Amino acid sequence: MRRRDWFRLSGLGGVAGLFAGGLATFGQSFSQPKVSPTRGLGPVAAPPAGPAATTSSPHAVHGLYAQAAEPPLHLGPDALAALDRPPRAGAGARQYELHVREGRVEVGQGAFVDTWTYGGTAPGPVIRATEGELLEITLVNDTGAAHSLHFHGAHDVGEDGWQPVNPGERRSYRILAGPAGLHPYHCHTPPFARHFARGMYGVMIVDPQGGRPPAHERVLSLCGWDLDGDGRNELYAWNGIAGYYHRFPLKVPAGERVRLYVTNLVEYDPVASFHLHAQTFDLYRTGTALIPHEHTDVVTLGQTERAIVEFTLPRPGRYMFHPHQIHMAERGAMGWITAL
Repeated sequence: MRRRDWFRLSGLGGVAGLFAGGLATFGQSFSQPKVSPTRGLGPVAAPPAGPAATTSSPHAVHGLYAQAAEPPLHLGPDALAALDRPPRAGAGARQYELHVREGRVEVGQGAFVDTWTYGGTAPGPVIRATEGELLEITLVNDTGAAHSLHFHGAHDVGEDGWQPVNPGERRSYRILAGPAGLHPYHCHTPPFARHFARGMYGVMIVDPQGGRPPAHERVLSLCGWDLDGDGRNELYAWNGIAGYYHRFPLKVPAGERVRLYVTNLVEYDPVASFHLHAQTFDLYRTGTALIPHEHTDVVTLGQTERAIVEFTLPRPGRYMFHPHQIHMAERGAMGWITAL
């Protein structure tokens, strides 16, 4: 198969969607979970190219690169704003409360999974701090199973968060944020893979003292969804919703610095990657350095590995991004950045 044809192996056949509730609030509850099998994953022929394919409409190339996963039609362009637009950095001691909820979540149009989530979304809320800032984070377990809250990065070993928190209980963790960089958090209760695969993860951005240079910032967490419980992912998604950035591109100004916080939070697949079309980027592995490690257009990430990438899109247009594991891109993880 020729490379230019691979994105055509897909259809609008109905597996993508949205969480059943608000994305910006901690502690949102869901109804009791059930699993719905995936539907419509077979390929369909792309519609003939026409005038619409050359317009600047957000859907201009939708048919050409139709994929097997699409978000629900009722979603708007700001539906994932709480997850892809990081909050401002803080200063001083701050407190967070994360409620673990059980839920039936629509991760693709007509595709549902049983989830455990921090605060009602998978990934959970983006936490942001300044290096050295004292954080007190309380886990409240509202489910019928034991869970925990483990942060990557450096902290007191007594606050490591691997100890299970039983149903109905809570536990607080006090950590000094650091080092500067991008650090995931997740459940560390056995069976670990099951907890992780059902959505118990999120990211924390730790800014260096004095911050990073001004940029248009976005968060992209790659997720995998096992729809039928066989230990394999059928859908893939940036920030939890398959196909979302295919329909609603990230919008940034042309000619200005863009900074992406990219994390691989996929369970059951040993490796993923992030590839940007038509441009290269400065790569900061884990984000712990202020000098880029290299300049490239693709970064390979193992499970929970992450990177900060910075670039400028020199001219208006649509710039594709996706994992270079093609099955992931075809099944929900292909997206666009629109430079205006």
